[in-house]
Amino acid sequence: MAKEKVTMKKLDFGPRRSVYIDIAPETAKFEFPDRTIKMFEDYDLVYRTLCSILYNFVPTSGHPGGSISSGRAIEGILFHVLDYDIGDPETSDADIISYAAGHKAMGLYAMWALRDEVARVGKTSLLPKDEKRRLRFEDLLGFRRNPTQETPLFAKYHAKPLDGHPTPATPFIKLSTGASGVGIPASFGLAFGAMDTYGPNAPLVQITEGEGGMTPGRVAEALATASAAQLWNIKMHVDWNQASIDSNRVCRDGDKPGDYVQWNPVELCYLHDWNVIYVEKGHDFRHVLAALEVAKDRINDQPTAVVCRTTKGWQYGIEGRKSHGAGHKFCSPEYYKTLEPLEKRFNVKFPRFEGKPPAPVAIEQNFWDTLMTVRGALEGDRELCEFFADRLDEAKKRLKALGRKKREGCPNLGVIYTDAIKTDPIPPECTYQIGSQVTLRGALGDTLNYLNKASRGGFIGAAADLLDSTSISNLAKGFPEGLYNAVSNPGARLVATGGICEDCMGAFMAGIAAYGTNVGAGSSYGAFIAALEHIAARLHGIGQQAKHAYIGSPYNAFMIVCGHAGLKTGEDGPTHADPQALQLLEENFPGDAMITLTPWDPQELYPVTVEALKARPAIIAPFVTRPNELVVDRAKLGLPPATAAVKGVYALRRAVKSAKRPYHGTLVLQGSGVTCTFIAEVLPKIDEEELNMNIMYVSSAELFSLLPDREREKIFPEALMAEAMGITGFTLPTMYRWVTSKEGRARTLHAFKHGHYLGSGQAHKVLEEAGLHGAGQWKAVRDYARMMVRRSK
Repeated sequence: MAKEKVTMKKLDFGPRRSVYIDIAPETAKFEFPDRTIKMFEDYDLVYRTLCSILYNFVPTSGHPGGSISSGRAIEGILFHVLDYDIGDPETSDADIISYAAGHKAMGLYAMWALRDEVARVGKTSLLPKDEKRRLRFEDLLGFRRNPTQETPLFAKYHAKPLDGHPTPATPFIKLSTGASGVGIPASFGLAFGAMDTYGPNAPLVQITEGEGGMTPGRVAEALATASAAQLWNIKMHVDWNQASIDSNRVCRDGDKPGDYVQWNPVELCYLHDWNVIYVEKGHDFRHVLAALEVAKDRINDQPTAVVCRTTKGWQYGIEGRKSHGAGHKFCSPEYYKTLEPLEKRFNVKFPRFEGKPPAPVAIEQNFWDTLMTVRGALEGDRELCEFFADRLDEAKKRLKALGRKKREGCPNLGVIYTDAIKTDPIPPECTYQIGSQVTLRGALGDTLNYLNKASRGGFIGAAADLLDSTSISNLAKGFPEGLYNAVSNPGARLVATGGICEDCMGAFMAGIAAYGTNVGAGSSYGAFIAALEHIAARLHGIGQQAKHAYIGSPYNAFMIVCGHAGLKTGEDGPTHADPQALQLLEENFPGDAMITLTPWDPQELYPVTVEALKARPAIIAPFVTRPNELVVDRAKLGLPPATAAVKGVYALRRAVKSAKRPYHGTLVLQGSGVTCTFIAEVLPKIDEEELNMNIMYVSSAELFSLLPDREREKIFPEALMAEAMGITGFTLPTMYRWVTSKEGRARTLHAFKHGHYLGSGQAHKVLEEAGLHGAGQWKAVRDYARMMVRRSK
């Protein structure tokens, strides 16, 4: 027991590079003519009405509340501070707006269509000539509709099917967002890409999110990332409305504890050394526009957050959490009441729905008639449309006047996709002396370093506090040492992503890749990173496929480096030496979105990595082990060269077709640990016993899938799969494609064959416990070979 009462004090923040600004007392310093404010008020009225209309005709879908409460900040960004050209959505020198808050997609589509409409009426020449690069009123018929939608107006007007959450199928959108917290770190990755491309003249990245979307852990990790890297071109706009799906007090508010967190967005951002501009009156255009002007200026070298206090569902008739994912019933009196302010302001009358029962065709027709009423209102007020068209024209002129040029020495990833980089021959920098000891992780790092030098720094590395441990730091050799900082160390090729933060790292690297200048490569234990970056990888795959469908551009890849992969990390125990990671990723993504790499020989890393990059997937996931591996004499062992691995599956040995020699079947191997053991201990016994076998190795399931059908059948015929048994350091399901018979699967050796997680210890002892050591493999192979001989008699 203490003799005296302990002294208690309040803890203040330590020194900050950032500043805090309350915009309220500063607003008087800005001049906004009454006409300007009136125009913005009218525009916002139309926007809020469109949000209500969209929810009405796609009921039980969308998020009207947050779309409405964030509208004024977005309008200010689009028409007051953003430097861009509405006629060229893909130009890389323009500022970017990113909807990290993917649940505000309803607002995104309403805002984009309304912007297009005022430009169409006010100054058509501003718009892209290609309709694909626009989002028109007609496209709102596709809100949350599938491409197979069969209603007549959807087909007649070639409406775009607009996804429930944003994707790059929408002009000006670079990312797919909406999954918990991914949008923030991915958007910060875009800002990194812009900074590394343009340097001190980098485009600004304007990001919208709400306080609820800031509660996922990866957001705090991302805030730390941006602050440490001094990504001053980030301007994050927080729609602080205190409402989520379940709560009306997400954050602590004054002396009232929050239901979810005990910070508010001002405190969280300032804690992470961000400039914070607080806008108490988040629905007052004078305050909002003033804050946006202050934020646009480079206050200092820190990123900036503009926190607007708003009301979710403002003037919609439903406020707070009840407006988050719900709204008024279809064509209800409450819905029609939301239309009255626009009817009064523009002297129009919206049609009422009279279809009984409400058939889809009748609903669509009423939807269209309602949209046409809004169009008529805008066409009847050319002053409003011309005002905002002029604003778009000014934004275009500002962009041109900036004359942004890519920085000297800007990375050039394009060289990777030319004949300047080939899989064969393997360059000396990635070739290892026979008999030497080399780690797979080190060989991958050497490969990425070679490519980094060839592309003038096109590869950016990160790790979960494991830069040297996973050898991802190798990619930065020859570049400025240390961690990337936009101000003090912009040439560094390694970046900190918040510490031990795979969640943030995956999304941040995906955002870097989405910008298009760099390949982001994040590394950690395969046991952790495969699971923790799965969501970011999936959204990046969705985004890259959507972008390809939109403009036909190839995918931009990022890398999930599954380091210390598999059982040979045995000393760390089953929590770390996890064989399940490959099953999460391999052939688990659609089409050509993901390529996994499972080489066994360090000399295979260069050719398979280059082959994967040239295939242009959205994600590449190499699995590399921690211990040293012996570089074998492949020719002396009768093995094909390491470049054979680029096919995805190749024959280590082929059985000899001869009536004089018995046939002993087909083996399929995958994974470095088991294959190195097989080569060192089992292959000599196979030769000694003169077993006549096909021995196949799987270096990449997806690279194999990219081959023509005829070539795949030639390399690994289905008949061989039907007789094969497997040996893998991963899980049995990863063998299902290669081993198709019931008996073959029963004979297959895998990490969980004994039905339990494996214990700790040196790699060879863990392999022994699993029955994957040399003696265990040989016994299984010999028994299988004997069975095959018996079957042939």
